[in-house]
Amino acid sequence: MQYHGSCHCGRIAFDVEGELTQAMACNCSMCQRKGSLLWFVPREQLQLHTPADQMSTYTFHKHVIQHRFCPTCGIHPFGEGTGPDGRRMAAINVRCLEGVDLGTLTITHYDGRSA
Repeated sequence: MQYHGSCHCGRIAFDVEGELTQAMACNCSMCQRKGSLLWFVPREQLQLHTPADQMSTYTFHKHVIQHRFCPTCGIHPFGEGTGPDGRRMAAINVRCLEGVDLGTLTITHYDGRSA
């Protein structure tokens, strides 16, 4: 299934393809503050409609995830990085996707504070 996502003001827009049945809630210092629910997909399933130079990026800790956010409204719709298997991945904030009923998703919890 294809989903459309964006930041609050719409400056960052994207489509993502895949089966969304679960998301992850992480308690690391970044995710805890953002309140994001993450859906991990191969990077090639994410199609950006906004050029990368119109987004802001934040990295921290091990600097392996590029947290993308809107310089206008501040919303973090996704992040990019490399998975444990070496493949490029995207971490989609499902709260930024249109038409998703969060109550239908299985939410797993990840202890990112201890990672």
